[in-house]
Amino acid sequence: MRHLVTVHPDYFPMYTVAGKWKHGGEAWTNWCEGFLGGQLWLMFAYTGDLWWRDSAVHYSRLIEHRKTDDSVHDLGFLFWSTWRRWYDYAPNDSINAVLIEAGKTAGSRFRENGQYLPSFVSAESSFIDIMMNVGIIFYAAEQSGDAALAQSAARHCHTTRRYLVRGDGSTAHEGLFNTDTGDFLRASTHQGWRDDSSWARGLTWAIYGFGTAYQFTRGIRFLQTAEACAAYYIKHTATHGVPPNDWLEPDPADPFESSAAAIAASAFLQLAELATDAVRARMYQQYAFTILDRLLQPDFLALETPQWEGILKQGTYHQRLGLGVNESVMWGEYFFLEALLSALNILTDGGGAVSARPGG
Repeated sequence: MRHLVTVHPDYFPMYTVAGKWKHGGEAWTNWCEGFLGGQLWLMFAYTGDLWWRDSAVHYSRLIEHRKTDDSVHDLGFLFWSTWRRWYDYAPNDSINAVLIEAGKTAGSRFRENGQYLPSFVSAESSFIDIMMNVGIIFYAAEQSGDAALAQSAARHCHTTRRYLVRGDGSTAHEGLFNTDTGDFLRASTHQGWRDDSSWARGLTWAIYGFGTAYQFTRGIRFLQTAEACAAYYIKHTATHGVPPNDWLEPDPADPFESSAAAIAASAFLQLAELATDAVRARMYQQYAFTILDRLLQPDFLALETPQWEGILKQGTYHQRLGLGVNESVMWGEYFFLEALLSALNILTDGGGAVSARPGG
């Protein structure tokens, strides 16, 4: 992390190429700028070193202008990992105002016809990924007393649950809607093997995102959905807990998707806190530890790979487009560190200067 921010200052990478962050590869969309600042906040939480805090503040400020960006569905990724962590450390009205504005901007994309938040791709498209961005909308509604905004976020969650989460707990990447009538048309995918398969990272967004929706609303169906998705993950993944890019793809060239595993580890630790049954909570916690134990081995952790600039190897950004395949990816790094800090807090029965999870 020190190397990245000192050698490439004010640069926001998404994925490595041959283990190097600085390159001219395609981005597809701009959704990763919060993960760097988020990692810096996590390092400050772990070390207490003010250099990490000052760096985290700097990189958080660099994305402040995105609080009014209504062209993407990813403002939760940007601001929950940075400004929300900053607010945990130094709560004040000016920081909170940025969070509220970002949440309101994200909520402004809601479409009454269809009751969903559209993806950046088009007005007819909604992604499972958006479940990871509803938290900042719920937060903005809570902080501003905007009941209509909270209702929009909840309706999106219900729509996603109805159309993108299947009966077996698997998920579709994308749902397509008729923009005139709001009718659901069909499921699709950009990053999975095929439209009716189960893209692993999308499922982990659902586990974490529906857990977050339950935290804000206490709607039991959201917790049940998170747990159904978690059950699918466990059933279809090898005992070490690291999935492929898509569970249904036959003989994938790259057998692991480490960023999905990192997200899952943090999502399972969140579920352990939310579960209403103590036995299930313990199972979720132990499963998260199993994933982390596997990711800490040398074939995933880049500690023993000279010149590799990332932390976690064998991640994938966009398999179909050939972007960041079998590389380090910024969201993988962020959720890996988040899960590690959560695990350390559990094992030491303590906490850092900033909680492992924003708002925790």
